[in-house]
Parts: sequence; C-alpha cells; structure tokens
Amino acid sequence: MSKTASILLADDHPMLLKGLLQEFETHDYYNVTTANNGLEALQYIINDQPQVAILDIEMPVLNGFEVIKKAREAGSSAKFVILTYHKEKGFIVQAKKLNIDGYLVKDDIFEEVEKCISAVLGGQEYISSSFTNTEVSQVDKQVQLIQFLTPSERTIIRLIGKGFSSSEIADQLSISVRTVQKHRTNIIAKLDLEPSKDTLSAWAKRYKELVQSL
Repeated sequence: MSKTASILLADDHPMLLKGLLQEFETHDYYNVTTANNGLEALQYIINDQPQVAILDIEMPVLNGFEVIKKAREAGSSAKFVILTYHKEKGFIVQAKKLNIDGYLVKDDIFEEVEKCISAVLGGQEYISSSFTNTEVSQVDKQVQLIQFLTPSERTIIRLIGKGFSSSEIADQLSISVRTVQKHRTNIIAKLDLEPSKDTLSAWAKRYKELVQSL
C-alpha cells in the first residue's frame, strides 16, 4: 500500500529534493509530487489531498509546522512527516505537541523513510531511529508535564526562555518578585526538575521550541 500512496515532498533545497525524489522513483514510488516552499506545499495539500506529506521544517513563506497547522485547519486528513537536519529534542517536543505523525532526519537512509511511510499510513507514530528510546521517552514526559502549567506559569516560562530575570519578569507583569519566585518554584515542581538556581533557564533553553509555542 505504501508504494501506491500519494506523497508530497516539500523542501526548498533543489538538490536535496531532486535526490530524494530519485530515491523514491528508484524504489518504485511513482505517485510522488514535489513543492519548493511552504505555501506551494499547503496549496497542494488542500487541493490534491495527498495521503502523506513529508515537509522540511525550515522553508520560505511557511515553515513545516505552519503548513501542518493550516492544512489541518482546512480539514486535511494527510499523514504529516517532518524532515529536518535537526536532532534537537525541542523539535521532537514541538512535533509531538502538534500530533505530527512522523519525524525524519535528513541523514536517514531511505529504508528509514520507507519504514516511516508504512508506519504512519498504518496509524502509528514514527520517530527516526537516530533518536534513542530514552530520548523519545524523555520528550514524551515533557509534553505530558507541560500540560499541568497554568496560563500564568506558561507566561513566566516564556519570559525565562527569553532571558528575563525574576525582577524583570515582575516589572513586566506588574507583580512582585516574590510572586514570580513562587511561580518558578511551582513550575520546577510540575516539570519534575531539580530545584537549583539555573534549572528553569537550562530547561527553557533545551526545549526552546516548545517554550516559544506556549
């Protein structure tokens, strides 16, 4: 079934896109279309409804995550796979937060791509084997824990991620430093982090993509 599925490949790097398309054709996938930027990809997804859309994260006009959000808002039932050079956990966190079906790294061999397509068409999530089970489990844990933060706590962790100190956050939100510190203590507890001075700053840096999307 996976070889007859309609597939969209979207990437703004012509040589990479051409090479990946050739790999698909070499492995007898012939129902594959390409797009050179996010807007072109979105228009194709809405108009032609491919079964699988494999999208680069960093594309002009609309990035991969934006394409997925807008396509789903338009009612797309495609299986979405992110293709990227990034092996940072923060991107995995964001992908999971958006319930993206698959995550591939551009260094993956084509066999990995085939496994991913087969898995997502079968209703399963697929994360590149470039990541260990432990890393994926840690990401799953963060996605679950972040749901327990209140709106105020999410605002504060966003400001921490931007490098603001407790006093600067207090000034910006018109609250006391003591209130900020209380929020910080609660956030640390909810995220199951070690209660040290730089814990939240380090966490916010590590999961910057998730923090920015709060």
